[in-house]
Amino acid sequence: MINKRLYSLDALRGFDMFWIIGAEEVFHAMAEATKAPAWIALSEQFEHPTWNGFTAYDLIFPLFIFVTGISATFSLGGALEKGKSKNELMQKVIKRGLILIVLGMIYNNGLQIRPISDFRFMSVLGRIGFAYMFSSIIFLYAKERFQIIWFASLLIGYWLILKFTAAPGFPIGDLTEPGNFASYVDRSILPGKLSRGIHDTVGFFNNIPAISSGLAGIITGTYLRKNTASAEKKSIYMALAGVVSLIIAQLWNLDFPINKNLWSSSFVMHTVGFCLLLMSLFYWIIDVKGYQKWAFFFKVIGMNSILIYMSGKVINWSYANKGFFQWLGDLIGDPYNAVALAITAVLLKWAFLRLLYQKNIFLKI
Repeated sequence: MINKRLYSLDALRGFDMFWIIGAEEVFHAMAEATKAPAWIALSEQFEHPTWNGFTAYDLIFPLFIFVTGISATFSLGGALEKGKSKNELMQKVIKRGLILIVLGMIYNNGLQIRPISDFRFMSVLGRIGFAYMFSSIIFLYAKERFQIIWFASLLIGYWLILKFTAAPGFPIGDLTEPGNFASYVDRSILPGKLSRGIHDTVGFFNNIPAISSGLAGIITGTYLRKNTASAEKKSIYMALAGVVSLIIAQLWNLDFPINKNLWSSSFVMHTVGFCLLLMSLFYWIIDVKGYQKWAFFFKVIGMNSILIYMSGKVINWSYANKGFFQWLGDLIGDPYNAVALAITAVLLKWAFLRLLYQKNIFLKI
């Protein structure tokens, strides 16, 4: 088994977080400044669809879960080979998962005391925590063949549940926001508030298929650690698997629409396809061909992804950006001053992460 840390993995995680830390604002600002159809079309790719459908922005979240799954196979697989027990590792996995869930609650609600009715329990970090925790436990206790069975069973089971159920008063198989069974379960059992009143975009029930997003990373990471094929062939096979996943997603979409809000099974296959293609590309360029220097920008972000995500709750980045670069925006003037400040906002966060990288300071959970 290969235990060497993949440079491409950190770079891909950083590429994913690059859009979270504000890169998408550059496209929005350019669309607003130019009113050009091309920039408007690109800007729209960084907005989530209201319900069914898919944009590039929808890939960011599942890509992070996928990458987390790959990372888990290297950390947990290496620990197993060093003699760590599965039960000991499972305790660490549960601890990490619960920390992510708690951090997600803090991200949503802050640290102030508030009524339960105003408290939102479900979160992006919480979903990552659930997906990481359960997919890692499956990795620890299930052989590779059964990991694949788990992956497929969770997706098929979730599809069948939503296909043959509905919220009270709606026809069986209703997949609208008020009528689908997943949202109904969340409304019925979750305390506090949901992000959209009758639906939470990262609800509890649809953590079921999200575990498969993590398992896709687990299965990919297990394959990458094997010595059964050359690195070049691994890149090709990942790309082929990605294409197959996209085809399955489009076929499934005919009956179970691609929908991030529901984290539908077709959405999982669709995003897994793109994740595999991106991983294949990064792996081939960086780890196979050895072109690493260009990816350092993304690696710096990827090494402290949770920290920069949480940083907005303790650092007023907008205030800091204007403090350092408002003069540049004033110098440029309308309409491109907003574009300039969107770019400097990203660069400021990167400079902060670069300093932490130099000091070897990383937030580890």
